[in-house]
Amino acid sequence: MSSESPLPEAAKNVVVDTTSLPASSTSSVWDRISKWVSENKALVYTVAGVAVVVTSAGVVYYLSDSSRPATSPASAEKKRAKTQKRREEKKKKAEEKSKSASVQDEQPAKKTEEPAEELPEVDEATVGELSDETRKSYAAKLKAAGNKAYGLKDHTKAIELYGKAIICKPDPVFYSNRAACYNVLSDWEKVIEDTSAALAMDSEYVKALNRRATAYEHLEKFSEALLDFTASCIIDGFSNEVSRVALERLLKKVADKKGKAIIEAKGRKLPSPTFVSNYLGSFRSKPLPEGLEETVDLAEESGKGQLRKGLLAMAKKTGDGYEEAAAAFEKALELGDLGEFEALALNMRATFTYLEGNAESALADLNKSTELQPSLVQSYIKRASLHLELGNKETAADDFELAITHNKDDPDIYYHRAQLHFILGEFAEAAKDYQKSIDLDSNFIYSHIQLGVTQYKMGSVASAMATFRRSVKNFENVPDVYNYYGELLLDQQNFSEAIEKFDKAVEMEKQSKPMGINVLPLINKALALFQWKHDFSEAENLCQKALIIDPECDIAVGTMAQLLLQQGKVSQALKYFERAAELARTEAEIVNAISYAEATRTQLEVQEKYPQLAARLQGMGAGMGGPPGL
Repeated sequence: MSSESPLPEAAKNVVVDTTSLPASSTSSVWDRISKWVSENKALVYTVAGVAVVVTSAGVVYYLSDSSRPATSPASAEKKRAKTQKRREEKKKKAEEKSKSASVQDEQPAKKTEEPAEELPEVDEATVGELSDETRKSYAAKLKAAGNKAYGLKDHTKAIELYGKAIICKPDPVFYSNRAACYNVLSDWEKVIEDTSAALAMDSEYVKALNRRATAYEHLEKFSEALLDFTASCIIDGFSNEVSRVALERLLKKVADKKGKAIIEAKGRKLPSPTFVSNYLGSFRSKPLPEGLEETVDLAEESGKGQLRKGLLAMAKKTGDGYEEAAAAFEKALELGDLGEFEALALNMRATFTYLEGNAESALADLNKSTELQPSLVQSYIKRASLHLELGNKETAADDFELAITHNKDDPDIYYHRAQLHFILGEFAEAAKDYQKSIDLDSNFIYSHIQLGVTQYKMGSVASAMATFRRSVKNFENVPDVYNYYGELLLDQQNFSEAIEKFDKAVEMEKQSKPMGINVLPLINKALALFQWKHDFSEAENLCQKALIIDPECDIAVGTMAQLLLQQGKVSQALKYFERAAELARTEAEIVNAISYAEATRTQLEVQEKYPQLAARLQGMGAGMGGPPGL
């Protein structure tokens, strides 16, 4: 079925495999986490595309735009374009403001002192001869002269004057003002040197933190910049727009940089067996094609023999089986001589290439498959899914129409087109297509499940529950129906009945798949126990069981990370967020996971370097009451 709950809003910045997976799985693990956080008494500060969350344990982390409901690829794309333009304008304004802002605003309430006709001459050799009062007087005159020079854009002269003021009386404002001059001159190392001196004297000097962060960013020391901007935001209570925008920008830069490294090192790799099973299960099962049956004598080291081997390996529904299938389909096409089955072989190789996260290669295979065998409608369906992931809504819709022209009675077409409508928020159209799929073939459980989910999304709770009750009656031996029925109950906070359904699904999975089970009911039960009883121990235990069964299940990893973070176990949570990034399938998912990991890593650094800020965060969490919501 799905590696994700059908209840949270599907809300990704990049539209994902919406037509091939059940609609419930179009939300990523991070969407579920975002919803879960918002339901568990966390403070949320909306920060220009990033929600900064302070939990009851006093920890802070960030939720990206992906936690916001999406409407359609077209509107989402338009919104992203506007958002990007707004961000660029904000960044430009912030940089201009940072470079041109007068140092005189360090003490805005005071009128700048007019320097004397003759400025005092002082250096390190003579300053020791001056009294404290004289030093203080000289420092004020030199600072005022420096401000005047800065205002006249004579930054070299201003640097000299601030330097002399510092000799007379070291002061964080003088260091920060001189850093502002170096900032205009783009001397980033000097900016860091002076702002660090200022912060050594006043660790909560926001302007010095922001100036040093900007310098770090220009030197591509993104982690250091992220730490400074985070500290600045905490001190200001997340009220400074420039700092907030910078915080978001830095998170993305760090995530993008590390994400590319992960992708390069990752190579071709299938996601978890749970994910693969759910994807493949979204298509109705079919027998081996005529000519590839097990009774037909085929040499294994032939194209057809390898194709049959791959199809049989898929039926094992295990991680090893899926790896074997992927290799077999690749070899089948290498060996060739597939005849009428070449289009099918291309379709199957594209399926596994897509699951590995390589949408472009999969698309090339599906294009060729449709050319060789236009009647193989599954190739159009899968290609539609890829087009939608790449943001091409209209092209995806065209592929469904092409599929219908070749076989208007194929129920899979309508099931997967319903997924497209679902992710676009077109629930009435989705319901029609799910019903059409049921009318053509009522034996496919997922059409019933998704119809119920769609009714729930439309606000027809009574109809949704009735659909699930009928599904339980008609598919009493299918564990997925209990799992997703449980999710609806959980969403309504009917905890005891939800857990009963999850337990039923777990037991049935054990009986139907003795070599391994779908771990989603275990994870759902963990979330239910946490939400109901705040039973962290049992919730963690259930997630660990899920990870023993399927070590690469991103949902289990992400849920564990969030459970640990909620308890303030930040370093342990970090390990799971990093693992989630390794398991993510697409570049967008990897970057999203790394954003969480980097935000979590910054928490640890803030706690270590600025313990008073960590205490302040905890105070924020204690004093603000319930969450405003995401």
